[in-house]
Amino acid sequence: MNPFKKFLKQKIKNKNKLLVVAHRGAAGYAPENTMAAFYKAKELKSDYIELDIQLTKDGQIVVIHDEKVDRTTNGIGEVKNFTYSELEKLDAGEWFHQKFKGEKVPTLKQVLLDFYGKIGILIEIKHPSIYPGIEQKLTKLIKEVIGEELEETQIIVQSFDFELLQRLNKISPSIPLGLLVKYRVHGISKAQLKDWTSVVKYINPNKSLITKKLVKKVHSYHVKVIPYTVKDKKTIKGLVNAGVDGIVTDYPDYVVEFNE
Repeated sequence: MNPFKKFLKQKIKNKNKLLVVAHRGAAGYAPENTMAAFYKAKELKSDYIELDIQLTKDGQIVVIHDEKVDRTTNGIGEVKNFTYSELEKLDAGEWFHQKFKGEKVPTLKQVLLDFYGKIGILIEIKHPSIYPGIEQKLTKLIKEVIGEELEETQIIVQSFDFELLQRLNKISPSIPLGLLVKYRVHGISKAQLKDWTSVVKYINPNKSLITKKLVKKVHSYHVKVIPYTVKDKKTIKGLVNAGVDGIVTDYPDYVVEFNE
């Protein structure tokens, strides 16, 4: 058995252990969605790096959160209007701190080549309506880099778009999927869970939705709960008490502390 898979299975069996998911890498310590952030997440003993993908003008899958490059690079404009060679010239690190000057917007292929088999990778598909066919490109890339024998649990794909996940499940049913759920006043109904869990193995809600009752209800459908995005230890403690399976956080070391 793959060493990473063996480790993760053992960890999941231990109910006192949380999956530590580094949000956009260790985004509290390094510029989000850069190789520096992903290496920092691994250094801090995260179980997964979480990242966001979009498409360039020439169809490259790149790792960046916003629809525009303005916030996290020194460029201006929409990701979809850049070729990758143009995007690669932008600085994606100096905005965070001078010491990260020169960090680039990575391709997903670069991340997979560097990290697959060493740490779990949680991929969020951003703005699928802007990028028709992104799910086909993603599955093709995964097969190209990793091969047909994808190790279960090493890669998870998530989105807020359930219809996208349904399409992805038909294309590649071997890839575990997660549904992101925004905060909603009326919570999550049993009817919704029944529908969603026919496709996904993870329900990943806004942390504000989490209660013991909700976690128990989700677990009754034999799926896991990994809420997003936590930035303080007090919130982590509350989520631990609610019985979640993992936590998405900018500060993975905060969650690691609860596992020690």
